[in-house]
Amino acid sequence: MSDTKKQGTSSSPEEISNSSSDIIFHASLPGSLLIVAFLIISMASAIFLFGQKLHVTMLIALGVAMLVLTIEKCPYHKIEEAVAEGAKLAVPTVLILYAIGCLVGSWIACGTVPMIIHIGLKLINPSIFLVTACLACIITSIATGSSWSTWATVGVALMGVGIGLGVNPAMTAGACVSGASFGDKMSPLSDTTNVAPAVAEGDLFDHIKAMVYTAGPGIVIAMVAFLVLGLKYGGNADSATIDSILVALEEQFNLNIITLIPPVLVIAFAILKKPSFPTLLLAGIVGAVLAMLFQGQGFSSILAIMEDGFVSETGLYDIDKLLSRGGLFSMNYTASLTVIVMVYGTLLEKLGVLEALLEKMKTLTKSVGSLVCTTVITSILVNFITASQYMSIVLTGRLYVSEYKKKDLLPQCLSRTLEDSGTVTSPLIPWNLCGSFASSALGVGSFVYLPFAVFNWVVPIIAIIYGFAGKFQWKTGEIPSVKTYRDNI
Repeated sequence: MSDTKKQGTSSSPEEISNSSSDIIFHASLPGSLLIVAFLIISMASAIFLFGQKLHVTMLIALGVAMLVLTIEKCPYHKIEEAVAEGAKLAVPTVLILYAIGCLVGSWIACGTVPMIIHIGLKLINPSIFLVTACLACIITSIATGSSWSTWATVGVALMGVGIGLGVNPAMTAGACVSGASFGDKMSPLSDTTNVAPAVAEGDLFDHIKAMVYTAGPGIVIAMVAFLVLGLKYGGNADSATIDSILVALEEQFNLNIITLIPPVLVIAFAILKKPSFPTLLLAGIVGAVLAMLFQGQGFSSILAIMEDGFVSETGLYDIDKLLSRGGLFSMNYTASLTVIVMVYGTLLEKLGVLEALLEKMKTLTKSVGSLVCTTVITSILVNFITASQYMSIVLTGRLYVSEYKKKDLLPQCLSRTLEDSGTVTSPLIPWNLCGSFASSALGVGSFVYLPFAVFNWVVPIIAIIYGFAGKFQWKTGEIPSVKTYRDNI
């Protein structure tokens, strides 16, 4: 899945917190059920029955929600207020998306992405490619704190390597989604990793330590699955095919180590905790300069590429299809969907639709196991309804924080569970912002790569098993807290 401090994410923790202020209207339970039922049925129909894109359906669902709320006597000025708040939250994300679009175009034009593909084809064995792809995305995502920028850059290059090696694109995409999601969760630079403990009233590093117990086994299981898949379906490309791709890349691009400067720059700025929009924009500009210096691009042509995308002419269909991408306008699909879903999610939150639904879930939290299970289910449901992992983390966390306190559970038990469900499942939902971006960047639909995104669906299962088994559900005083240690210094 994704702040203004983190590359390619929806919005900052501060913005999400601000969006979660007092509810300005209280919708009824029947009205809330009608709104959510229409959303789920209409989205499922658009995807599975008609094969349509999601924007118009989402817009109609927004209109139905506004109609139902109006019938329930909600003043229209309050609906407008919620719409304005949602639009405000969407603006930083849209800017970041457009910066990523410019960056991808310039990175292909300057040779960064082709260089990574070239190195990968020369060094990676097809049988261990999926494991290698997952590991590469883990490292990049931990360093940058961003799954989105990982998918848009390293992920695109790995898709090219996979094509060259004859690996099923859905498997490659699943490995990239799994690796980037794990790195995102475990990085202290990630906004969701900061939001979850803040909502649970805990400490960031206590939260990261707690996630090791669920995310750790999850990524090990995923790696084993990728190793087995690689050994069984490790690719069917012969050396002649790989050589033809290498030659085609060498003919179209001047490949050298200098073309790797832009990604190194992004990682360095991320470690220094610089804001993502200027970082991405600067990295895109550096790529543009390198394209002019080393690839023979003119000033006008590189500006056109950053606006409309790069057009590859290697003569190899799959590689040309992969590299003919990027540009600001390429992000219009995801950017427009971002605006609609952020408005929709904020409308449901501000006008009490989610409150009416989620309050009923509290009756299912009598034991620790049922509390953890209910938290996971609620978080995934909010992901489906609001299409935002941030809404999922914040709303679910606010709903259950008192229940975890009643059972004397440490804050990291809640914050970990929020990430084990809200964060990791967001790339699996087509209309979720993470799912929409990942499928667009990697060129594989969310439901197509879902079976191979092993980490993302196995972690919620691990969390539920731990909950009912009473494993790693710590109570006050059972383990030392990083926060308590710091307070006593």
